[in-house]
Amino acid sequence: QVQLVESGGALVQPGGSLRLSCVASGFTLDYYFIGWFRQAPGKEREGVSCIGTNHGRTYYSDSVLGRFTISRDNAKNTVYLQMNNLKPEDTAVYYCAAAPESGLFTIGTPADEYDYWGQGTQVTVSS
Repeated sequence: QVQLVESGGALVQPGGSLRLSCVASGFTLDYYFIGWFRQAPGKEREGVSCIGTNHGRTYYSDSVLGRFTISRDNAKNTVYLQMNNLKPEDTAVYYCAAAPESGLFTIGTPADEYDYWGQGTQVTVSS
């Protein structure tokens, strides 16, 4: 059974940090492009960061560039999203998604281009 499971979401104060994890089962992440998306109440799902398989090329949205870092550990079949200097506007449900690497995926690749999705993890940034 193909599955992605996110974890690490929590309530954190502004300026704090969190590390989200996305663990795959039923398939090997080595050959997949992985994206992190988020969706806040009343807003559309937006791409936050993504990582390829070729030398682990990475992409970030302008809103998180310099604060978030995406990485992958293929041995653990896991992708991480380190989030630093969190802001209230980062509050959302965060999802990871996977698609077979084509060499064409970027931060602008639409969500419907991804094949597998996790159930999401809630991140709340509030004092």
